[in-house]
Parts: sequence; C-alpha cells; structure tokens
Amino acid sequence: VQLQASGGGLVQAGGSLRLSCAASGRIFSNYGMGWFRQAPGKEREFVTAIRLGGGRTYYADSVKGRFTISRDNPKNTVYLQMNSLKPEDTAVYYCAAAILGVTTRDDEYDYWGQGTQVTVSS
Repeated sequence: VQLQASGGGLVQAGGSLRLSCAASGRIFSNYGMGWFRQAPGKEREFVTAIRLGGGRTYYADSVKGRFTISRDNPKNTVYLQMNSLKPEDTAVYYCAAAILGVTTRDDEYDYWGQGTQVTVSS
C-alpha cells in the first residue's frame, strides 16, 4: 500500500485548507485511515481517523468542530478539511492506513504517507 498526501501550504489564521490522501495498492474498505501531525520539537499526535469504507469518525479534542475527515471509497482517497486554522495547527501532516481498522494509536498503523507541511501564520 502506498499513500500520497497532498494539499498542504501556507495559510493565515482563520483560513482553510483541504488535505488529500490517495491510497494505491492492495487496500481494503475495512482499513482504518488516519491523519496525524508533528510540529517541530513535538511528538507526533493523532488528529482524526475513519474507516475507509465509512462509519464513525474520531477526532482529537484540539480539532473537534474545526476539522472534518471524509473519504471517497471508490477512489481510495481520504480528505481532511481544516477550517478556522490556528498557528498551533502548524505541523507536518501525515496520513496513515491501519489493517486492523480505525485506531487512534500511531503504533497500530501499518502504512504511512510522506507528509505534507501545513503552516498557519498569525
């Protein structure tokens, strides 16, 4: 499985960005798809996750109400819509896929994309 993340960039506080994660290879609808982020000098943290085939979504408290994860199952693509961005959202964002299904733990993800930089200016 290969994951290709895109859509990052520089945005002012209060702005929006949409990230995409395109999966290729042998991936199944029961896989969990997650977004994580890592800011400079900080540990990687969970942002949000969804089952590729749909279902319940999970969000970190810090992004609830501002970020929305969605998926296009036929295209094997997951999206992260980020609204009302804050400077503290600045990080490299990674998408990941978990064979076991939806999980918030990064050590349970099997495949990782290359990351896309999101920078929010104040």
